[in-house]
Amino acid sequence: MSPRITRLRKVLNPPVIAGFKPYGPDAAKQNSEPIFLLYEEYEALRLCDYDMYNHHQASGIMGVSRPTFTRIYSVTRQKIAKAFVEGRQISIEGGKVYFDSDWYRCKNCDCFFNNTEREKEISACPLCNSPQVIGFDYDNTISEFEPALNDDICLCPHCGFEHSHEKGKPCVQHVCPKCNTLMKRKGIHKCTTTKVY
Repeated sequence: MSPRITRLRKVLNPPVIAGFKPYGPDAAKQNSEPIFLLYEEYEALRLCDYDMYNHHQASGIMGVSRPTFTRIYSVTRQKIAKAFVEGRQISIEGGKVYFDSDWYRCKNCDCFFNNTEREKEISACPLCNSPQVIGFDYDNTISEFEPALNDDICLCPHCGFEHSHEKGKPCVQHVCPKCNTLMKRKGIHKCTTTKVY
């Protein structure tokens, strides 16, 4: 029987530090192998012990079931206890997570991008540098960006050049002869405007 696929866990922001190191006269004599705390484990600890949510509330915020959240939280506390008792370093990294951030769409090149630095305001598209950037609301615009099923055209997202789709060869393997931009399938709006030099 194959294992269940692990759903991505939502983390509001990455931690402000990368971990902790023990100190004291005997710190160097202790086990030097670090304890690895995953991002979702850090988030579970933050939600329950810092923000004071109960397990039901915190599981909803992270986008997992309550039993899954409880298992994550239990493993987190065991790891921290082991690090304290054995004098080990704690390193916070990795995990199956995605970071919560605002998403934007460029009206000029139809690129989708997110803002991981929430304190900085988005003023231009990072791809084409156009100031025509709007907040992206997936729920209200999903039908606008659904691919056309019978659209067998490769399109340059930069200059609009089109040619017939070649079956068996993805559009992103074609380069626009006018502006050297990777093509994409017409009707599919993805951020694929990579220049080829």
